[in-house]
Amino acid sequence: MTLVLPPRLTASAQAMRDAAHERGLPTVQLPTLDVPAELHAEHLHAGPSFADVVAPVLGIGLLQAPEDWLALLPRTYTGREIHLMTIRQAYDLRRPVFIKSPNDKLIRALVYTDGSRLPGPDEVAPETPVLVSEVVEFAAEYRLYLLDGAVHAGSRYSENGRLSLGPLSEDAAAFGAELLSACSGTLPSAIVVDVGKVGGGWAVIEANAAWASGMYTTEPQRALDVVLRAAGPADAVTPRDRPFLRNPTPPAAGGS
Repeated sequence: MTLVLPPRLTASAQAMRDAAHERGLPTVQLPTLDVPAELHAEHLHAGPSFADVVAPVLGIGLLQAPEDWLALLPRTYTGREIHLMTIRQAYDLRRPVFIKSPNDKLIRALVYTDGSRLPGPDEVAPETPVLVSEVVEFAAEYRLYLLDGAVHAGSRYSENGRLSLGPLSEDAAAFGAELLSACSGTLPSAIVVDVGKVGGGWAVIEANAAWASGMYTTEPQRALDVVLRAAGPADAVTPRDRPFLRNPTPPAAGGS
């Protein structure tokens, strides 16, 4: 097995590379998006723009949450109102909302004072889906690496909106286990879910593809377990996970 990495490595990606080497797993860091004809690799850890080009060439299947997963969760688990809509529809919003792309970085994730502040149709195709949520403030935020319906690993990455690295709390892990008990069938077998403490309770922040997520202070070998499942040979993806395979969508803007 070989793990493919992108041209530029974050500190998290370097830790993932080192974890692979400790396990005896070879890695290849491609200098460009061009995949050498002789390269045979079964796994990948990289951002969506790199993965969408390289993974199909290598026959790697990428698992991710459905675009509407967060919007369809019961408010019991989100703690706020969330909708999936096209960016064309979001242009009409006239109140502050938090907006992000479901599984990409086409839209900068932040609070927009209204829909007129979003990128225009010359930058983003009007039918591009976006998640629009009520603005809330999380007192603490945690990243959970989920594998086979259980919390496999995790860490804290933020407190009161500021970077704050630390261990996974028992309460965050317990909330993740509760979420999985109720909703595990709505997610692939390997995924990252961020959760946070808000208003005295717990809520889901978002789901992220494990193959494109930073691990913060998560134990690298445990994070690697999840990444290898989340981005592995396409022909080995189980029937249970096939509905969660990523189908690349070109980021081209309308008319370009």
